[in-house]
Amino acid sequence: MSFDRDHVWGGVVTTPARAAYAGFAAFGALWGVWGALLPAVREQAGLGHGQLGTALLFIGAGALPAMLLTGPAVDRWGHRVTALLQVGLGMTGIVVAVTGHGFVGLSAGLALLGAVSGAADVANNAAAASAEQASGRPVIARAHGVFSAAVVVASLAGGALRGAGAPVVVPFVLAAAAGGVAGLITLAASTAWTRGPGSVTATPAWGDRRPLPLLPLLVAGTLVALAFAVENAHQSWSAVYLGDVLSAGPPLAAAGPAVFAGAVALTRFATAGLTGRHALVVLVAGALTAAAGTAIVAAAGHVAVAVTGLGLAAAGTAVLQPTVFGLVARRVDEADRGRATGVVTTVAYLGFLAGPVYVGQWAGAVGLPGAMLAVAAVAVVLALSVPPAVRTIGGRQAPVRRCRAG
Repeated sequence: MSFDRDHVWGGVVTTPARAAYAGFAAFGALWGVWGALLPAVREQAGLGHGQLGTALLFIGAGALPAMLLTGPAVDRWGHRVTALLQVGLGMTGIVVAVTGHGFVGLSAGLALLGAVSGAADVANNAAAASAEQASGRPVIARAHGVFSAAVVVASLAGGALRGAGAPVVVPFVLAAAAGGVAGLITLAASTAWTRGPGSVTATPAWGDRRPLPLLPLLVAGTLVALAFAVENAHQSWSAVYLGDVLSAGPPLAAAGPAVFAGAVALTRFATAGLTGRHALVVLVAGALTAAAGTAIVAAAGHVAVAVTGLGLAAAGTAVLQPTVFGLVARRVDEADRGRATGVVTTVAYLGFLAGPVYVGQWAGAVGLPGAMLAVAAVAVVLALSVPPAVRTIGGRQAPVRRCRAG
């Protein structure tokens, strides 16, 4: 059975690669809406900044255990699980918008959102990795580019709807619709991922699985965690930085995260073909570019210079996660794809959570420009860590697959 076989759904031809793109588009739509509507959600819940910060921690609390549980589920039941999670993610956004009144209600909704989102993250990445390995195309990098583009579009659309007076729930309903479409596309293509006796990478019986080699997966997850720490530091603090340090007005300050996400999307589309062939060079160059861009932000005396630095930092971080996931994809048996992706994604998510907190702690001690220099230092550490990490992951070796004669 070919993993790249065409399937027809509603008159539209789809493949596992296109299903992966649809899943990442829905994922980006939900989080783009969330970013744009966060002030409105906070207002609806009646929370102060401190209470909101505490409530947001429940996203991580829900995500981390769900990530570890999802990988085995995908390995066991295939990408029907992915389709279900894509639909569920959009529905969960509606639940948060409807029930997020008061600290307890919002925190409970965010824990649920974190759990479903973390699970969908693992499942989507596993789907993209499977499609990339089977098709030989740079699906992972392009899928992450689709995610970033969807974040930009959805955040702008969500802000416009809110500005037009639409209720908080309306943008989340549209994001849920995107999740429903993605789920249907993934379900239609899921037979191409079916692992039977005639498939390219047939799965052994559930009880025959061997233990995963954890060290390479933990190293890969740590690399992505460092990349996520830099990326989310900018995404979370760039608007505050432009406003507080450079006295940008609200509209101009709000452009910071959009510029960052847009630069990430463009870079991922432009460099998708490079990440697999030149992983070591791409990772080192990306980390150093992110460090340089962040240093420019720290030294900027004008908004235009800071935004230029943000774009450069975005271009650097954009190539990091897809490249590492591509290295792992080439080393992991198809039968273990979900579990391996779950381990890497869970470790990586710790960096995503830590990045904004790291900036906050340094900002309290040395101010926001100094905090940006501390973020640049993380990127330098990442660059220095790449060569030994790539050797540990085994990125220079040929991929290993379990194959059976069909």
